Amino acid sequence: MAATAPDTLQAPRRKRNGSTRAGTGAQSSEHDDDPRPADTKRDSYSSGYDLTVEQLAAEVGMSVRNIRNHHTRGLLPPPEVRARVGYYNADHVARLRLILDLQADGFNLAAIARLLSGSDGLAERLLGLRRAVTTPFESETPEVITGEELEKRFGPVDAKDIERIRKLRLLVPLGEGRFEVPSPALLGAAEQVVGLGISLHAALALVERVSRDCESISRAFTKLFLKELWEPFEQAGQPDEDWDELIEAVGSLRPLASETLLALFKQRMTTQLESAFGKVLEHQAKRK
Repeated sequence: MAATAPDTLQAPRRKRNGSTRAGTGAQSSEHDDDPRPADTKRDSYSSGYDLTVEQLAAEVGMSVRNIRNHHTRGLLPPPEVRARVGYYNADHVARLRLILDLQADGFNLAAIARLLSGSDGLAERLLGLRRAVTTPFESETPEVITGEELEKRFGPVDAKDIERIRKLRLLVPLGEGRFEVPSPALLGAAEQVVGLGISLHAALALVERVSRDCESISRAFTKLFLKELWEPFEQAGQPDEDWDELIEAVGSLRPLASETLLALFKQRMTTQLESAFGKVLEHQAKRK
């Protein structure tokens, strides 16, 4: 590519702590004080029950120090103590994973404490709602491509078009002349358009306009959800028995919006093509 976007354009990625199984961490005094036979400890640990604090930390991918801090803040119930050893169960694992998910979604510990101290299950319900809203339509595996490959596929790209590419997040600079392609399908479509003889500059200008239109349409569907689903639910006092139905409705809203938009686009595209090429044929007939 003739010009490349600076590495500082790379968007930050949100990290979540993954879950790992036990057996790899160093043993500490709490673990060594466990009075049970080794086979019993391994079996109960693998099933997610009766975990020492070190095993719990390994299970959820969190440090022992952070777990103890959560105890202090009241975010985590105390363990069951037997023979001076604290044992944690599946409820503790679920609570810590919920805390990690909420942190990854931007909540600080003070906000998480307020959520967890609310009505029973409120935090889990809000997180379920959040997941219904943010789950991608379809998972697409990003690809990595070099600047040389891009230039080979699209030819030289000027600085103005590079800025458009950056804003549209078609490419994410990784440094050392490499780029992440968040949507290989979209990049492939752009390559096919260029292959038809349409300039990349014109194609990017159209993508910009479509992006703005999609922003407006998405806002309209979101307002529909808030007005017709969330506001009545909130006015009713957020009844416990309606949470699952609300989350299911939100999960259905996005695919329904996508199907509606696609169906309308197909109709409008057919109408526009028939009109445009009808005029082309009429013009051609007059030339003869």
